[in-house]
Amino acid sequence: MRGRRRRRRSGRPEQRLRPAPESHAPREQGTGTAEPTAEEGAESLPEPRPAAAGPSPVPPKRQPRGTVVLAIGLPGSGKTSWYRRRGITPLSSDVLRMLLFDDITEQRYQDLTFSTLRYLLRARLIARMPWNYVDATNLSPRERRGWIKMAHEFGYDVHAVFFDVPVEVCMERNRKRHRMVPEDVMQRMAQKLRPPSFDEGFSKIIVVRVKKTAQPEPEAEAPEAETSEMSSEGRVDFPAEPEDY
Repeated sequence: MRGRRRRRRSGRPEQRLRPAPESHAPREQGTGTAEPTAEEGAESLPEPRPAAAGPSPVPPKRQPRGTVVLAIGLPGSGKTSWYRRRGITPLSSDVLRMLLFDDITEQRYQDLTFSTLRYLLRARLIARMPWNYVDATNLSPRERRGWIKMAHEFGYDVHAVFFDVPVEVCMERNRKRHRMVPEDVMQRMAQKLRPPSFDEGFSKIIVVRVKKTAQPEPEAEAPEAETSEMSSEGRVDFPAEPEDY
């Protein structure tokens, strides 16, 4: 009997456990950590407001370390006299030819002359000399590009002094000089001459024109030239004796 009872007890169907009812609250997706709800005491943060659109601040313009002044003009246009009247000793290609070759008219070593001239200007810029003057023809933008690039690399402004003198006046003066440039060379140089522009990188352009006289005079005795100034901010009259030069 006992054995039968045991069999009956063991033959009873097992009661299965029912799963706990699932919560209908939405689950948070992401890291798996539930954010506190308002009932749990969490404070809701205000949404950030978009920043008001306005003009971006303009960075202050960096002050230049100094100025490089390039003379631009034909032989006989008055460049050397213009510097001499103002008591300025420029870096001159003619002076270098005299120092290097004992001949101011030497033209065979142009590369050596101007590489030495560039070296001297670089030395002055390294020494942070405030005013630096270059006395050469500088006829075309290509010839002026190297000077402008060097000056800007050292943080210097570049000014141009353009001698807008008719080629006939330059050739007449050239005939009276002890170092005369051949006339065919003068004509070729006149064809290469291009006025400076702000697109090249100049911050100021000075235009020098000769006063009308009955006869052109030699460069050493040329009359005081009329000058005017143009800057990137506009054009204004320039005094006969500029204070900057």
